[in-house]
Amino acid sequence: MSEDYIVTENMTVGYGKVPLIARIEIHVKRGQIVTLIGPNGAGKSTILKSIIRQMDLLKGAVYLDHASMKDMTEKQIARRMSVLMTERIRPELMTCEDVVATGRYPYTGRLGILNQEDHEKVREAMELVHAADLGKRDFMEISDGQKQRVLLARAICQEPEAIVLDEPTSFLDIRHKLELLTILKNLVREKQVAVLLSLHELDLAQKLSDYIVCVNGDTIERCGTPEEIFTSTYITQLYGISKGSYHAELGCLEMEPVKGKPEVFVIGGNGSGIPVYRKLQRRGIPFAAGILHENDIDYPVAKALAAEVVSEAPFELIKDETYERAAALLTSCGQVICCLKDFGPVNEKNRRLAELGRSREKFI
Repeated sequence: MSEDYIVTENMTVGYGKVPLIARIEIHVKRGQIVTLIGPNGAGKSTILKSIIRQMDLLKGAVYLDHASMKDMTEKQIARRMSVLMTERIRPELMTCEDVVATGRYPYTGRLGILNQEDHEKVREAMELVHAADLGKRDFMEISDGQKQRVLLARAICQEPEAIVLDEPTSFLDIRHKLELLTILKNLVREKQVAVLLSLHELDLAQKLSDYIVCVNGDTIERCGTPEEIFTSTYITQLYGISKGSYHAELGCLEMEPVKGKPEVFVIGGNGSGIPVYRKLQRRGIPFAAGILHENDIDYPVAKALAAEVVSEAPFELIKDETYERAAALLTSCGQVICCLKDFGPVNEKNRRLAELGRSREKFI
């Protein structure tokens, strides 16, 4: 296991002389992605800005490869760590290639003249982020997604051993979010770069990160692996979710269920019922769902959105009493929607439920 590359030691951050968060202990190894999550205004950006020296520390220290950053020059830091923050830069009359080339300045002489090796590093970085075709275009005339790729190329061009990013996906659409994070993950895997970033998208943080740091109020509330942090109970607590719910199984948020007596009974399973549950919720129609095994992918969404769910233990044959409860609930509903086309032996009683709904002429 590699040693820690970025280390904060008893760090306190804040504005002016007013402390915001104290006793910050963060460790990032090479080949590892550590992600800060937490509510808006919790202080994630303040922590990152303090680490990269955009803001003064109120207490404590930051170490980069065992060296205290307060004793390092800007050029020494730039050769070890690159930065991609949320502030949108506005370079005047610069091509994308010019912007990427600024990442080589820590290695150039006083005049900032690039040699052949520097130009090759610029080209390689732009190819790595799929931005080679943007080289001669004006940086201010390309899309936000393209700008973010160019800025990532600039960061890569520095040949850093660490990268700090503040909400790098904030201005990106789905495609460009995935592209940027895939590039970042490959960089970590292939170059063994240490990455520290903040993210708002919990689903991406859960999939991307090796380690999670939870920022809440005036403290680092919890640290751990994604498996330890992303539980429905804890994420609900961290973000103070009171409307709707978070489901760790799917890494997603769901709206509140529609209150009232169920009007529709949905027979689903294996993901078939999920779009129906969400459609009924959007239309304000209270519904019941069943019979779902509690390890079925439909189950957490049904639990979040349905007025009532009839369920069975994982891998068990559906019991007679479970079927009777579901049949009574189906009969009380005005309509039935069956999302299943095939019924296996474990699911036989759902086939009987579907036949009951059809016999009562409740199918829609």
